[in-house]
Amino acid sequence: MDYGKFKYERDVRQKEARKKQSRTGLKEIKFRPKIDPHDYATKKGHVTRFLQAGNKVKITIMFRGREMAHTDLGRRILDRLVSDLGELVVVEAMPKQEGRNMIMVISPNKRHLEALAKERARHAREQTVSAVAPAPDPVVGSEPQPDELHAEPAAASDEG
Repeated sequence: MDYGKFKYERDVRQKEARKKQSRTGLKEIKFRPKIDPHDYATKKGHVTRFLQAGNKVKITIMFRGREMAHTDLGRRILDRLVSDLGELVVVEAMPKQEGRNMIMVISPNKRHLEALAKERARHAREQTVSAVAPAPDPVVGSEPQPDELHAEPAAASDEG
């Protein structure tokens, strides 16, 4: 076997292997200890979207000034986030303090994502089946029949 053919085949195998790989990204979202409920809900929605896309999420609580004396508030936010997301998440790195930031890493629960994907596929199949369903038969007598097209119109009768 010649060396050029060997290199070509090796490159083709490597390319196929890369196609089958899936890369998981790491997204980051930042919270503050005194976060408004609406802002919390918005950021929770972003975290949910990242997790459903298959990414890991690094959650950072940033403390400033006197907030450093109340790191338990940040811990409560992280605990609340994990409990709100429920079975969608797996905590990879428990919350830990690094300087003025408290950091936690969560990743998507693969079983839960697979169940969601199956549910979406089933729902999509049902939608396509209902969209392809045959149209109901037209009402009898609504369109003229072929023999009626060439017939002379009937005379009006004087009944009654």
